[in-house]
Amino acid sequence: MPAPGDRAARAVPTGSGRRSRLPRPGPATLVRAFLAGWLGLLCGFTLAAAPEPLADALASGHHLLMMRHAEAPGTGDPAGYSLDDCRTQRNLGEGGRRQAVATGEWLQRQGIDRAMVYSSPWCRCKDTAQGLNLGGYVVEPSLGSFFDSPRLAGSQTRALSAFVAKAMAGKGPRALILVTHHVNIREFVGENVGSGDMVLVRVGPDGRYISHRLILSPG
Repeated sequence: MPAPGDRAARAVPTGSGRRSRLPRPGPATLVRAFLAGWLGLLCGFTLAAAPEPLADALASGHHLLMMRHAEAPGTGDPAGYSLDDCRTQRNLGEGGRRQAVATGEWLQRQGIDRAMVYSSPWCRCKDTAQGLNLGGYVVEPSLGSFFDSPRLAGSQTRALSAFVAKAMAGKGPRALILVTHHVNIREFVGENVGSGDMVLVRVGPDGRYISHRLILSPG
């Protein structure tokens, strides 16, 4: 017979109509259960929020990559600059050239080896596009800066959407990469970005913005 005070002695037979009394969990058990619950919840959030791989998104017919030109010391362009003469413009510094090359290498490591690259007519954008080393680039006027003429923001952005719609329809599995300026990106997606930063943009069939994800410069 169990000794008085033994836990087994306090259990009530099930035939009596009363439930058996189970030992109450101790503090350590409660802490472990709490932590396990939170860990499961966090893992669930992590899996649910995992972004689509960049190469897969860009191979689809819904996403493009906009990139602000690499680091170019200064602001705007000198008075009297000409798009036909790079020497009159604000250009990439040595750090910016290295940044462009490093970004191209990073994109290739993400699996992006087939791309249609378009650039603003400004030399700092063209040099950035060239530094990506993704098969050259084509100049696209709708990517040109309107920093000196803010009143052109609306018409320039509409022209960009029209270009995007056409380019997306014909790009196939290739990535579409647009090298442009911070004012253009801000007007298109609503966010300021730093030199060399990128935004993965989801667009509709009409080339208009739906959503975006910021990608900080890897260079």
